[in-house]
Order: sequence, then structure tokens, then C-alpha cells
Amino acid sequence: MKKTTFLTTCTLAFVMLFSVQTYAQKFASLDKSPLDIAYFRTDRNATPMVKVIYSRPQLKDRSLSELAPNGKIWRTGANEATEIKFFQDMTFAGKKVKAGTYSLFTIPGDTEWTIILSSDLDVWGAYSYKEANDVLRAKVPVSKGETVEAFSIAFEDNTMFLAWDTVRIAIPVSK
Repeated sequence: MKKTTFLTTCTLAFVMLFSVQTYAQKFASLDKSPLDIAYFRTDRNATPMVKVIYSRPQLKDRSLSELAPNGKIWRTGANEATEIKFFQDMTFAGKKVKAGTYSLFTIPGDTEWTIILSSDLDVWGAYSYKEANDVLRAKVPVSKGETVEAFSIAFEDNTMFLAWDTVRIAIPVSK
């Protein structure tokens, strides 16, 4: 009797172990262009006015012109197109924008970038970009700074900054 119970217990344990391994979930490794969020607020505890969700590609010994070529529509990050949410009506790049969520696209250039807000949401890259769905287009000048390895977006003093390599784009943002 004891021998039968022991064998049954061992068999049951083996089946359970095998079953767990068979149905174990496989998780993806870390993304090469991690997701990040930037907020625009009047202070740390204030309700946000703007939120940007974007992926941060790395240069990794590549040129910016290879990753975001001049004159071509760019998703302004990696993976899915960057999303920007305005919690209230705002002025962005000198133009009025209604509260809502938009995709942020850009067209890089040597001396200026075109900033685009599109009504298309949840799109991968800029492959399905449609100019007809633009809500806003504005040109902003390019400046230079120290090298930034990972594409970055930050808010400071009523300005949204885009930085990658030595390129800096300053987009005015206000109520």
C-alpha cells in the first residue's frame, strides 16, 4: 500500500511539473528602444497639461540622418508612432490645438523640422501616415547641443524639447 501511494505521488508530481513547463508563459526580452513618457505640468504636483508616450531609439554608432532622414516623414521615436495627449485646449508650435490625443510625426531637415499632429492613432511607425489626417503642421528651427545617445523628449519652461545626437528642436507649448 505504501509503495503504491509513493508511486502515485511521484507520478502526480511528475505530471504537474511537466504540465507547468508545457504551459509556461514566454515573455519578450527588453525592448531595444524602451518606452518612455514625458509630462508637461506647471509643477510636480499639478495636473498634467500634456503627456507624450514614445519609444527611445539609440544611435548605437549609426548616424541620425540614417535613422531619421531629412525630408522624410518620421514617427518621432521608434516602434509605434509617438502619441501626444493634450488634457486641455493648448497652443502648440504657435497654433491652437483642441484637447485630445494625436500621433506626433516630424519631417527632419538641416535648419528646420516640420512638426505634425495627426488624428491617426495606434499606428506602427509612419508607414500608414496620411497627410489628409493632419490636424496641425508647423516648422520649428533646429539648434545644436551636446550629443544625446537615446532620442529624448522633455518639457521645460513652456517648451517641449526633442533631442537626438546633437540636434535640438524646441516647440513652444502654452495654455
